[in-house]
Amino acid sequence: MSLQHTSAVSTQLPAEWSRTALTVVMPTYNEAASLPPMAEALLALPLEGLRLLVVDDNSPDGTGQVAEQLAEKYEESGRHRVSVLHRTAKEGLGRAYAAGMTRAMAEGAAYVLQMDADGSHPVAKVPEMLGVALATGADVVVGSRYVPGGTLSASWGLHRRLLSRCANVYAGTILGTRLRDITGGFNLWSAAALRELDLDTVDSAGYSFQVETKYRALRAGCTVVEVPIHFEDRTVGESKMNLAVQLESIAVPLRLRARRLRAKPARTTGRGRR
Repeated sequence: MSLQHTSAVSTQLPAEWSRTALTVVMPTYNEAASLPPMAEALLALPLEGLRLLVVDDNSPDGTGQVAEQLAEKYEESGRHRVSVLHRTAKEGLGRAYAAGMTRAMAEGAAYVLQMDADGSHPVAKVPEMLGVALATGADVVVGSRYVPGGTLSASWGLHRRLLSRCANVYAGTILGTRLRDITGGFNLWSAAALRELDLDTVDSAGYSFQVETKYRALRAGCTVVEVPIHFEDRTVGESKMNLAVQLESIAVPLRLRARRLRAKPARTTGRGRR
């Protein structure tokens, strides 16, 4: 697996910031080949407080066992920098993220980063995203493909580019948000923002988890900041996108809008701004 895009120089944070308790939650299903280089790249970052939590949905290719081997490899003086949450069935990306985020907060994470295991999200951007959160007080930092400076893999064809753009425009229009990349999956959350969401009540099981959680964060008054990233195409494994996931992506924005119209005005927490 190539991680050429991770060779970029990462942001150097102040020593105190680099010790911030940050857990990267990485759902996996048949990612045995891609997981080791991703773990190596992440744990090489100048972030002393970073941990990796692998959430494996009983992968047939043995990803769970690979993750356990990584947990042993990266144990440092009794400190586990990699841990594994084994789930018994494949229940969807959203369910995996909710379980992982809940575990991360229970174990003391101040920030939680959603990240794919396939190499599509740039590892070198992680310190910058954490730095933006700490410097601005943002509740959510989105690694965005569609703000100025954001780019897509050259291997993405016109059809895929249009599909991705249209999905963002569709969700943003239905929900009335100004986020450029509401569908994106590279997101840094403060633990306070996640507690505000009440993850147990998030309905989306698949990729629409990304849309629903950002929308709910905005409705709760959280501050959301987007930073540009380069999104690379996966080089190992297969996409988990299927018809059921696509149909959910169409239905979820409509369901969230209908729920908003039926509900009372959202409560503002005072922690952030829309």
